[in-house]
Amino acid sequence: MALPLMRKATAVWLVENTSLTFNQISQFCGLHELDIIGIADGEVANGIRGMDPISSNQLTQEEIEKCEKDPSSRLELTVNPATAGEKKRRGPRYTPLSKRQDKPAAIAWLVKFHSELTDSQIIKLVGTTKPTIQAIRSRTHWNITNIVPTDPVVLGLCKQVELDSTIAKASNKANTGPTETVGQSERKLLSTKKSMEEKRKMFEVEKSFPGENKVDYLEEKVGVQENNRLEAEKLFTKDIN
Repeated sequence: MALPLMRKATAVWLVENTSLTFNQISQFCGLHELDIIGIADGEVANGIRGMDPISSNQLTQEEIEKCEKDPSSRLELTVNPATAGEKKRRGPRYTPLSKRQDKPAAIAWLVKFHSELTDSQIIKLVGTTKPTIQAIRSRTHWNITNIVPTDPVVLGLCKQVELDSTIAKASNKANTGPTETVGQSERKLLSTKKSMEEKRKMFEVEKSFPGENKVDYLEEKVGVQENNRLEAEKLFTKDIN
């Protein structure tokens, strides 16, 4: 879902200048309805100046008036400025020299507020290296005391749509992860039970017919049968005489 730039500032302007419902504003700005209620009560977004979405071509006055008349309708983003100039990128991300010093601050922000992101996702967003990410995660970076976590979008290291898409993918993966782990654990448990059952059966067979004494056991059995036959023949001969 496309979201406007500066969502809280946009929400502040809509609360102050329109009669839209809290739900309509929360849906359009991608914020929780309680946040919008807090903005209206003055408890949230204090000091944030409202941003007019009409002047930035993100909304039209006609769209706002239509939604004010029909509370069940939803605001639609006219133009998404975050996608302006966005092209499919091939190869590693290039970061201008003037912004490379901002990478540690962006990494610190991603690690702090979106711990679900993997190192590879952060590398793709910011264009950094795995050792740098690990150093910031473990707080062993040489300049860690001077690093201030800052949104990579504000620093111009990535687009808002890229950040939102990456966070959504990471969240979905995190939600589906435990289900897969449970399934793998169940399969592993069944495999272990099956293996234990097979070993038990093999032990019972070996107990009945010891492998290393099997030949001796058969020879002993044949000898007993031969002795029984000879004794029977002696008795039969004795009775005839």
